[in-house]
Amino acid sequence: MKAKPARVGAVVCALALAAQAPVALAETLLDNVKGETIGADGTVQTFTALTFDDSGVITAVYHAGDRLPRPGKKGYQYRIDGKGRVALPGLIDAHTHVIDSGFALLTLDLSDTASLDQALARIADYARAHPDRPWIIGGGWNQERWHLGRFPTAAELDRAVPDRPVWLERVDGHAGWANSAALRAAGITAATPTPDGGAIDRLPDGAPAGVLVDHATALVAKAVPPRSPRDRDLALATAMADFAHFGITAVADMGTSVDDWLAFRRAGDANRLYVRIMAYALGTDTMAAIGGSGPSPWLYADRLHMGGVKLFMDGALGSRGAWLKAAYADSPASRGTPLLTETQLGNLMSRAAMDGYQVAVHAIGDQANATLLTTIADLSHTYHGDRRWRIEHAQIVDPADWPLIPAIVAQAGLVASMQPVHQTSDRVMAEARLGPDRLRGAYAWASLKRQGAVLAFGSDTPVERPDPWTGLAVALTRQDTDGAPTGGWQAQERVDRATALAGYTSAAAWAGFGETRFGRIALGLRADFILVDTDPMTASPAAIRHTKVWQTWVGGGKTYDAEAEKVEAKKP
Repeated sequence: MKAKPARVGAVVCALALAAQAPVALAETLLDNVKGETIGADGTVQTFTALTFDDSGVITAVYHAGDRLPRPGKKGYQYRIDGKGRVALPGLIDAHTHVIDSGFALLTLDLSDTASLDQALARIADYARAHPDRPWIIGGGWNQERWHLGRFPTAAELDRAVPDRPVWLERVDGHAGWANSAALRAAGITAATPTPDGGAIDRLPDGAPAGVLVDHATALVAKAVPPRSPRDRDLALATAMADFAHFGITAVADMGTSVDDWLAFRRAGDANRLYVRIMAYALGTDTMAAIGGSGPSPWLYADRLHMGGVKLFMDGALGSRGAWLKAAYADSPASRGTPLLTETQLGNLMSRAAMDGYQVAVHAIGDQANATLLTTIADLSHTYHGDRRWRIEHAQIVDPADWPLIPAIVAQAGLVASMQPVHQTSDRVMAEARLGPDRLRGAYAWASLKRQGAVLAFGSDTPVERPDPWTGLAVALTRQDTDGAPTGGWQAQERVDRATALAGYTSAAAWAGFGETRFGRIALGLRADFILVDTDPMTASPAAIRHTKVWQTWVGGGKTYDAEAEKVEAKKP
């Protein structure tokens, strides 16, 4: 596989820098910075310098007026001049799909297409450029953005690529688009039954139209040639370089497969793991295969940990798979698709909790979230202590169910793992799907926080770009890049700057039981920090969106340097 031409330079440069990142042999001083971090009490604290040791652990944090150490054996041996820039803790993306993010950069990407015709032209061009590939694989399409009013079809895809199978995931990962050759390769016909928890878009005669939703996607996916370990290693390296470019030093990988875990371990064993990964196994069977009877230790100097399991309660709004209490406003015959019964959900959560795993459950629709909250409340009577149950997305939570949250928080802790940019990407579609009467509980960050849930922010990459700066701006404004809508959509759900920064740093670390290891600038934590040109505590949201990351450091090692990348880009 090869990266896209537009991204090759950035990826190669970042990886080269990471490979050459020096391991500090003694005390290192970072100074001449305007430093900001979230304190243990949740407030913003400032600092002017820090030191870290040869294991990449912070040994001191200095504030205005403090005397800095001197160079020498009794002081520091190396110095990083921050050049007056803003220093922040390394940012954390609390919901990613790491390997898939790498593959999204390496395969056909339709995320920026604005029409079906534009997408078909892109697909045809890609197929012509890769005549050796037996399948054309990619994703990112969104029929809502194309204003299509329906799903695309296999016949339309055949116009672009008639001679080989094509399989393209929808932007949310909950649906796939196949051409006729792919349907034939998978053996899908009018006689193919619709699997539980899935849907097959069909023509009037019952033949598959081309799009399969949720569990039905497995019918085609099983026919796609498997990815090799080398492919996964390249995807991981590509994703890590992309993360470093945005100042991301840690992520939660939501849905780690056995093959993903092996790729992470290979990188760690080779000392090429340049981002911290809090892994959540894809289901309890994967959990058992990877972790045995309990979470893994923190490996590779706190760079890898399998501490949780990811379950799915429903699908997504865009493909009408999210499970709603009432029918979709734009599809009165459908309420979405529950992927588990309440009993199944409780049994799987109990199995994971019994072995000490943290449980993270994908829930988007209001019925899915109501069922999950009720199940958590029931399980909290059995599984005591600091559980930090996670709701992934929590996009539509009926205000009638908010009162369940405080008791859960008091008994075991609750994380609302949410993605601010989903609100701007989904706004128009969500209004159409829900109608005006159900919008109060949509993407309700501030309300969930008031009920006691801890907000952990992320991107859901590759569904969205792993851009925390746009996420920060959206969290503050609930407006898109054009400033729409005026005043912000459901503006009462905006959060303050400290909450937004915590969502991408300290709270995101806490959400993965990593708060004693990273997520803040504090004595004894890992030296994960970034140098940027924008102060998120004072800059306008528009300026925050365009933040330039100058350097990214993980455990005292530099993984990204914008100035070095610029020099590399000028080379012939």
